[in-house]
Order: sequence, then structure tokens, then C-alpha cells
Amino acid sequence: MVSKAPINQANQVIKSVENLSDVIEHRSLSALFQPVIDMKDGRIIGYDGLVRGPSNSLLHAPGVLFSLARQSGDVAVELENLCCQTVIESFVKLQLDGLLFLKVNAEIFLAHKFKEIRIPGLIQQACLDPPNVVVELILNEPDYSHAPNFLPKIVSRWAGLGYQVAIRDYGEIFSRLESMRDSLPSYLKINRYLIRDIDRDPVKSKFVRVLAEAAGNCGLDLIAEGIETRGEFLLTREMGIAMGQGNLIARPNGKPNSTISRETISLLSIEVPEKTGCSISDALLEMAQPFSPESSNEEMLGYFERNPQVQVVAVVDERVPVGLIGRTAFINRFARPYQRELHGKKSCSLFMDPAPLIVDKNISIQELSHSVAGDQRHMLQGFIFTDNGYYLGVGTSQNLIHEITQLQIHAARYSNPLTGLPGNIPIEEHIDGLLARRIPFCVCHFDLDNFKPFNDAYGFSMGDEMIRLTAEIIREQCDSESDFLGHVGGDDFIGLFCSADWEARCRSMLEKFGREALSFFKPEDIENGGYFMENRRGENEFHPLCSLSIGAVPVESAGAFTTHREIARIAAESKKMAKKTPGNSLFVNQRRYPAA
Repeated sequence: MVSKAPINQANQVIKSVENLSDVIEHRSLSALFQPVIDMKDGRIIGYDGLVRGPSNSLLHAPGVLFSLARQSGDVAVELENLCCQTVIESFVKLQLDGLLFLKVNAEIFLAHKFKEIRIPGLIQQACLDPPNVVVELILNEPDYSHAPNFLPKIVSRWAGLGYQVAIRDYGEIFSRLESMRDSLPSYLKINRYLIRDIDRDPVKSKFVRVLAEAAGNCGLDLIAEGIETRGEFLLTREMGIAMGQGNLIARPNGKPNSTISRETISLLSIEVPEKTGCSISDALLEMAQPFSPESSNEEMLGYFERNPQVQVVAVVDERVPVGLIGRTAFINRFARPYQRELHGKKSCSLFMDPAPLIVDKNISIQELSHSVAGDQRHMLQGFIFTDNGYYLGVGTSQNLIHEITQLQIHAARYSNPLTGLPGNIPIEEHIDGLLARRIPFCVCHFDLDNFKPFNDAYGFSMGDEMIRLTAEIIREQCDSESDFLGHVGGDDFIGLFCSADWEARCRSMLEKFGREALSFFKPEDIENGGYFMENRRGENEFHPLCSLSIGAVPVESAGAFTTHREIARIAAESKKMAKKTPGNSLFVNQRRYPAA
């Protein structure tokens, strides 16, 4: 007897494909929008565009809609174009402010040519500015081993057209960040699966913290998806994740509100502890299975053999740690002749260290490193974390050394070691903060003229002193309450002045630098206004004395700029104009930039 089930299933698929064709022909799609907010102040920075099929239909759910489109193949591109068109037209019709997060299935670009995708044309027809559109690449197939360069290429392609790019991460993109450094997206979205119950799942919490750190090292902004509970919101905010979205904040809606939920507003008023990097248990904690003193050495040996990644195991009695067993020493002992026969059934406490290093989960990295360094055993075996005296997990010296190294790298990225001034990341964050609050300010790019020949003629030590003098002169003229000074690197500085008299302050800097910089030069060089030095061609070339150039860009129009990148580019151009004038000079960019 022939089963009718396969025939019925086939008929069902055929009918669904016909329905899908009808959906495309009659444009039976609708758009919903979910706000994406700044997790610091609750400001809505944009909207995530979502698509739904016909109501009261199996195709209403987007998962079913796109899954069927992938199976049918022929209509996948048509559906993709229609979804994007629906979202774009609705976004414009509703006159929503901020960024539009436009979802695009990345698989489309593997199976079809880029020219078949009408999205750039749709955006242009809608008169949307490309930098205000974030193309969110949806990766339904996380393993592109057959096309290893696919993801960087498609990110570069969209970025080259002027769009921002976001990638939704299920955890696998994290491992590719280093290899994608030349083609990184603007945003990394943490999938709702990783955010769900993150406040109650230490494994998820640890993973997302590591992901956040890696993304920060690459200069990526993170967006947490699917925030549904108070605990999820508070923890992702405490982790420093820049942006978030989810039903707790605001549900998807065809006509989204311009405000967020009352609960979110109340949560924003809760002060988040400053991330000082002192508590490190989250970075070092390993949730290794503890053993009781009644466990045998055979059980312990079997556990080590089944879990090659585990280096240390705690022995715990009534939740209180009483000893520590290191993998290497334990296995080496049992590798000797007859040890297994003699001691296999005996208590594992026989070979444990009865006096391990036990630390509270809130210990600082300084205290922990001193404790570990104080006893060679701890360097080899590791240590135990407790919470109010009860066992929590274990840690290893290897992970501790790695964490210290990462903190040093992190510190180097945030401050310049020569001047102690904030580095690139704080400068960018400060600019974006001023823009977000729409505070008028003036950005000044400071640069030393003829500094390289001075370095070559007088030595790097004198060059460092010249840079320190420059930093001190600029710092003295800044208002510590309202102005900000950062050191980009080398002889370049960035000043962000909220002081109304910023121009007078700059002229005072130029005057003082002109006087005090003379102390670095020989009297004859001062008299000649410079010095001769042999160039690469073996010819004597004259170099003027060092001078200071300042390129100033007043940022007065509310909404004229959206990110620090735009301002940095214009400030660099203004600095070049200042350097065209010999001697100490100030160039003020007088151009007026209309509101975006």
C-alpha cells in the first residue's frame, strides 16, 4: 500500500509556493518597527525594520516566509527586494527619525549577482541618505567555509556604497573579528538567544562579556537584541553594551511610539557601577565541576580524561572548598607503575593540596596577582573563587596573566603613555556624546610643523619633551570644567572646547608656544630661524623651527553631524589649511553645515 503522506506534503508545498507568488504579486506585506535605543540615556537612535506576511496566514511569520523562499529559489530575490521596499516606504511615510536598520539576507548574494538586488535604487528613490541606513546582514548559514572571503567582501561592498553595516552574531562571528579587521561592520548585533536569561546564566554572561571586550578592541558598537526582562536590561547596560532593543523597551509596531516604556525609563535612572576593571571573577571564573572528599581517585582521573580542557578541580565539602587538585600533577602521579592499583579507590583528598589559594569573587586584580605571585604552588595549580565563603568556581594563572595583558592593552588604547592624555577611543566617545546632547562646541586639531626634522636633528628624547611641552601649554588654556583635551598620537592633539572664548584660548596657546619652544633650539638656529640638515639625497636642506598649527571647526548647527568620523575628517582638512601658513597659525573653518 502506497502512503499518501508524501503526496499530501508535496501538495502543501506547491500550494504554499503559489501563495508566496501571490504575496509578491499583490505586495501583501506589512512593516513593523522596533526602536533601538542608547543604553546610557534611552535616546532612540533608530528603528529596526521588520516584515510580516498576510495576517491569518501560514506566511504571516517571517521565518516561514523566508524559509519557503529559500526552498523555492526562483522568487527569493523578488521577495528580498519587496521586503526591503516595504520597510523603506513605510519608514519614509511614517517620517521616523534616526537610523533605519534594514535586514538583508546575506545568502542572496551567494546565489545571485549584486546587480539583481534593487535595494540601493530603492533607498535612492526614497531620498534616504545612505549613512542613515544600516544594512543588517542576516546570516542563515553561519559556516561559509566554501566561500571564506564572502563576509568581508559583502561588508566592504555595502560600506563602499556609503551604507553602515550590521551583522547579527549568534556567537560564530566573534571568532572572525581579527581576520575581518580591514572590513569590519559598523555594528554587531548580539542575537536574542545570547541575551535571553543572561542575568541568570553565568556561561552566557561570561561569553557576552568576552564578546563585548573583543568588539571594543575592534572599535565595534554592540546592540543587544531581545531584551525582555529587567535583569537582562540592567546586566547588558552594566556590561557597557552601547545599544539595545526588545519588548521591554518597546514592542514592534506599525506606527511606533517616539518614546520608550515607563519601565525602561525607570531602569535608566538606576546608576550603573563604573567599570573599573577591578573585579575580575567574570573574566577568570571557570565553572568546573567540584568533587567531594568521598570521590575516588578513579573518578577524578576519569573526569580529567573526559575533559582535557579542565586544568584544576576543587574538592568541596558541604559547599565549602577544602582542597585543589591540578591536572598535570595528578595525571603524572598516576602514570607511575602500580599507582592506579594502589590508590585508585582511595579518596581524592589523598592527593589534593589542602591549603589552596581561596579568594572572594570580588577580589581586585592587583590583590589576586600579588597572592598568586607570592607562592609558586598557586602559579602552577591555580586558585578557587568563592561567594560568601561558598564554592563558586576555579581559576588558572594562565588566564590571570592573559587578563592582565588585556587590561594593559585596554589601558594603552585609552590613554597616551607619553602625556597621560586620553587617546582615540575617549576622544571619539566625547565627540559623540556632545553630538548626542546637541551641545555646541569647537573641535581643534593641533599639530607641530617641522617636527620630524627636529626629531632627527635633536634626538627623540628632545622630541618627546617638545610633545610634553605642547600638551602642557594646551592643557593650561583649557577649562577643566567644560573643555576636553586628547592626544591622538605623535605630535597630534584634539581639543574639544565648549568654552565660548575658545578662539582667544587658541591664540594664547600659539603665543606661549612661540616663546617657550625656543628653549629647545641652539642660539644660532634661533638667529637663523632654522637649521640645515642632510636629506636622503645627501644635500643640505633648510628646516624652519618648530611651530604650532591649529585647525578649528565650530560645531554649532544642531544635527549637522552624526558621528565623530565626519568631524575628524573636517578637522584634519582644517589642520592642513593651517599648516599652509608659515609659523604658529590658527585656521578657523567658516563653512556652515546645514542640519542633516
